[in-house]
Formats: sequence, C-alpha cells, structure tokens
Amino acid sequence: MTPYTIVLADDHALFRQGVKKIIEEVDDLRVVGEANDGLELLELLKTQDPALVILDISMPNLRGLEAAREIKGLYPQIKVLLLTMHKKKDFLQQGLEAGVDGFLVKEDADAALLQAVRAIRKGEKFYSPLL
Repeated sequence: MTPYTIVLADDHALFRQGVKKIIEEVDDLRVVGEANDGLELLELLKTQDPALVILDISMPNLRGLEAAREIKGLYPQIKVLLLTMHKKKDFLQQGLEAGVDGFLVKEDADAALLQAVRAIRKGEKFYSPLL
C-alpha cells in the first residue's frame, strides 16, 4: 500500500516529535516534512506534496488559520487537520471557513490523532470529541 504522506507544522519541536512518533508507528503513514511556522510550511509545500498537513493554530510569523487558507487556495488536494490547544468554537468556525478537513484539540491527540488521520484519509471530516 502506498504510504499516506503527512507534513507537521507546530512551533514546538518536542510536540512535533511526539506526533511524528505516534504517526510513524503505523506502517502506511509517513511524515515527509516538518515546519516551525506557517511561512516555513508554505515554503516546504513548494517541494513536498503531502496528502495531509497537520498544523497548529498558534504559530509565529503566519498563524495556522491563515496558513490553512493559503494551503486550500494553492493546493486544494492537500487535506488539513488543525491541531490546537484551543477549545473555543469560534476557532472551529474559522477553521471551517478556511476549508479545513479536521479540528483536533491537543488534549485529545493521544487518543484521537490516528482516528482523525484515518477519517480524513477516507474523505471524511473529523472534529475533536472535546468540542
């Protein structure tokens, strides 16, 4: 089976490493790139064509919501999962308006990250159970 390719964007390297470890425990999932912020992510997407981008809402230089809008405008085939500590429904609404495919609260990530990736991979939307 062809691996499902993923790029991670979060300004906390330790958190990215934890997410990467969870993802790469699954045989057909591969992290093909990492970015510290939205601008670095957009540069990375010029050379990488992942199936999914998992990004934090709160990043320096270009926030995740703005990056999501850019990704959906430039690369509509790429799926986007917002991963955030924010439980506010207005962030969810802004994410939906940006065209994201999923919204996961970091507090849920250990239990629901792979569930979110699988749902999005199948073409479904995913929203954190904590919302």
